[in-house]
Amino acid sequence: MKIYWIHAQAPLRVLALIKHLGVEAELIRIDPVTGGLHTPEYKALNPNRKAPTMVDGDVTLFESSAIMAHICIKAGSDMWPTENLAEQVEVLRWLTWNEGHWVGAVGPYYIEHIVKKTFNMGPPDAAVLEKSAKNFVKYAKVLEAHLADKDFVAADRLTIADFSLASMARYWREAEMPLADFPNITRWLARLEQVPAWKNPWPEEDAA
Repeated sequence: MKIYWIHAQAPLRVLALIKHLGVEAELIRIDPVTGGLHTPEYKALNPNRKAPTMVDGDVTLFESSAIMAHICIKAGSDMWPTENLAEQVEVLRWLTWNEGHWVGAVGPYYIEHIVKKTFNMGPPDAAVLEKSAKNFVKYAKVLEAHLADKDFVAADRLTIADFSLASMARYWREAEMPLADFPNITRWLARLEQVPAWKNPWPEEDAA
């Protein structure tokens, strides 16, 4: 299995899962600054020219949720439920909620404070963040209520839904996300930090 990755939140989910499950994989870092995502060879694997991408024998996948599900199936892990279909639907619900709502809520903070700093794209745009605040609170309230009596997002245990929803929110302090008034979310994020592979998902040579 090969995993093509960049130092960003979507590949982070996959790298954390591989490390957590002890899955053997060749981790191939792509340099987006020098055009690594736009080479003909890479575009043939992922026409979106994004990361992560997985190649496992005859199977090539892009989109982190699909990659994580594949890895869990191969490893026999119930972090993507296959025996209990009701649990699988519940995990799928939160994966789709993440992409449909939560990414749009936390994404502006992640981009303005983390992505811009990483790629020297200038200071955060205060107007963008001000405009994003209402949407952030709207969906933070949904997740906060859901986590009121839960330690994990779905199936009463750690699943790939947790890794997906937390991949940008883990940076809430650095990204100045207004999460201080949402103690259930911050409690959930702190619990995830107790998982060694989540706390340090990057390959050892890139852990810094």
